[in-house]
Amino acid sequence: MIDWDKQPVHSCAFYLFIMMMSCTSSAQKIEDSRFVIHVVDLETQTLKFYHQNDTGTNFGNFKNLRHSLLNKDEELVFAMNGGMYLKDGSPQGLFIENGLKIKELDTTNEAYGNFYLQPNGIFYLTKENTGVVCKTNEFKMNTNIVYATQSGPMLVIDGEIHPTFVKDSENLNIRNGIGVLPDGKLLFAMSKDSITLYDFADFFKSHACINALYLDGFVSRTYLPKKNWEQLDGNFGVIIGETKILD
Repeated sequence: MIDWDKQPVHSCAFYLFIMMMSCTSSAQKIEDSRFVIHVVDLETQTLKFYHQNDTGTNFGNFKNLRHSLLNKDEELVFAMNGGMYLKDGSPQGLFIENGLKIKELDTTNEAYGNFYLQPNGIFYLTKENTGVVCKTNEFKMNTNIVYATQSGPMLVIDGEIHPTFVKDSENLNIRNGIGVLPDGKLLFAMSKDSITLYDFADFFKSHACINALYLDGFVSRTYLPKKNWEQLDGNFGVIIGETKILD
């Protein structure tokens, strides 16, 4: 702790400057015209994972989810498809909803597709309103986890871009993903146009995300009315959604 009474005037001014810069930096909005961007503070915003309605039918898209939530006096503020899925619409890999394990962890190391490009990873939320992205082989199941989804590949690993990504790759696609910012807030992003995995990962790294996870590719959709982005079509698996109670 700084003892302000014992600091010279110029030293106090310096510390005040540093504190002001820190506050300004943490409050600064993340903007990049290439992406639809949404930041979630789990301490003040409500984020959940959705898959099926009360009758056991997949929501499939944000239009169906929004309608279901309105019937419960909830408003859908933001939504993004939350990981890859199988032909029947079931999650590919681990899925935990409201503390219940719906789908087991997929520990396959060698198979076709982005999901299996090692290392892949897990994005999960805890009862303490903490969001975590980690490699699959570092994931430890416990009763503190409320929601979890598995996908792959990892985009950023311990502060570094996935080593297999090629900067000038010809593999271009729409992409969406999730990273954890240094202050613990969650950074969601979806590219508006096709982009390489390297450039997508570099976006998260440039904002100091220690770990970031790829969620999906060309099927990716985002619902974010406050930024005039409302993609209500599609038919996918897990949905990550922010909601608020209607007045």
